[in-house]
Amino acid sequence: MNSLLAASGDTGMLGVILIYVVVIGGMWFLLMRPQKKEQKRLQAMLATMEVGDTVLTTSGFYGVIIDITDDDVIVEFGNNKNCRIPMQKAAIAQIEKPNAE
Repeated sequence: MNSLLAASGDTGMLGVILIYVVVIGGMWFLLMRPQKKEQKRLQAMLATMEVGDTVLTTSGFYGVIIDITDDDVIVEFGNNKNCRIPMQKAAIAQIEKPNAE
């Protein structure tokens, strides 16, 4: 009788572990996977960035790229040629190519 209860307890414990694995796997699929896809999309977008592209920054400003270095870009805002601000590439949210009409 005790061996029967012990065997059913092992099966119940295996079921609980299986449920935890399924829940954790589902959470990874629903939360982590879309985030990694978005990171890859942003990296691909930043890799195609060129001088003359119109950009939207994460703070909501539109500007034109006038220079690109390894980690930074210099963006010109508005019609005033004196308003040139260096910023990190990570601060760019969207890029629009000038010939994409």
